Amino acid sequence: MSEWQACTLSDVLKFGNGKSRPKEYGTIPVYGGNGILDYTNSSNYQDETIVIGRVGAYCGATYYEDKQIWVSDNALSAKALNRNDAKFLYYFLKNLDLNQFAQGSSHPLLTQTLLNSIEVVVPSSPLEQKAIASVLSSLDDKIDLFHRQNKTLEAMAETLFRQWFIEEAKEDWEQATLKDEFSFTMGQSPSGSSFNEDSVGTPMFQGNADFGFRFPKERVYTTEPVRFAYPLDTLISVRAPVGAQNMAKVECCIGRGVAAFRHAKNPQWYTYTYYKLNQLMNQIKQFNDEGTVFGSISKSDFERLEVVIPPDEAILAYEQTAKPLNDKIIANVEQIQTLENLRDTLLPKLMSGEVRVQYQTEEVA
Repeated sequence: MSEWQACTLSDVLKFGNGKSRPKEYGTIPVYGGNGILDYTNSSNYQDETIVIGRVGAYCGATYYEDKQIWVSDNALSAKALNRNDAKFLYYFLKNLDLNQFAQGSSHPLLTQTLLNSIEVVVPSSPLEQKAIASVLSSLDDKIDLFHRQNKTLEAMAETLFRQWFIEEAKEDWEQATLKDEFSFTMGQSPSGSSFNEDSVGTPMFQGNADFGFRFPKERVYTTEPVRFAYPLDTLISVRAPVGAQNMAKVECCIGRGVAAFRHAKNPQWYTYTYYKLNQLMNQIKQFNDEGTVFGSISKSDFERLEVVIPPDEAILAYEQTAKPLNDKIIANVEQIQTLENLRDTLLPKLMSGEVRVQYQTEEVA
């Protein structure tokens, strides 16, 4: 096993500035502090590059690319020096949490001078660095695979819904309102004194800030839940931005920024419910973009929404086809969470040397 050496970031990385992005559009990603902002037709960096948010809310956010990119003036670049492994240093910087070194509290800022001066301890062997990076990147690759699968599965389920219930809708299907097809609960916030972040009580969701993909993130709990959503209910954000959508994983408390929906006739038709609400909320969000409807949406607004209710046989046939897709998405989301937890547990241990990785001690050219 190699020794770990004390040094500064300037010993292992060469930092550079970003520039204002070209006006021309293309296929090369433009990186800012919050990741890919756009695409252009030229690059100012290529090969392995670490991108670091330079200023503001995303100061210290860290990204890695191994291709042509444009780094904007809201970010800095970093290139590995000598034989140091760029992927390892990317993970190292993520674990380091560069935001803690930023200057200024109201408008945090990172500079090359500041980054160069940060003292660190890293493995002296490029082979050990590469082995550590390989462990973490293998987890990230699996996470990325599940995300890409979910995008495909989601598109398939949405396409099936549009085909069956919009493009091939029958004229004799029932014309009704949303309350005739779905039961729903408008959220109500508990007393603020009941909130905690220590997993005590019931998970609580206040609005779209909690929403991830498919399941919301459990950040806040309450010991005095007022109104509930139940597993596989569709969750809708009722305050700006109206129409953000999610699904309840467990029984949870919903605050006044959220409404929970389930099919009135059969709560097990949760796949149909999810994609029916998805289609309705897309319509509402289009209205919002035009500035003509809802900055928030109330119970009476929901009740007035007009819908076409297909016969039970059509819904059942859709469930039989689309539910396996939706259930696979749910299983993938759970796998992603497991892998992310493992990665986030390993990251600080690997970056500190508390957990060491076996590697071949061969000569590096």
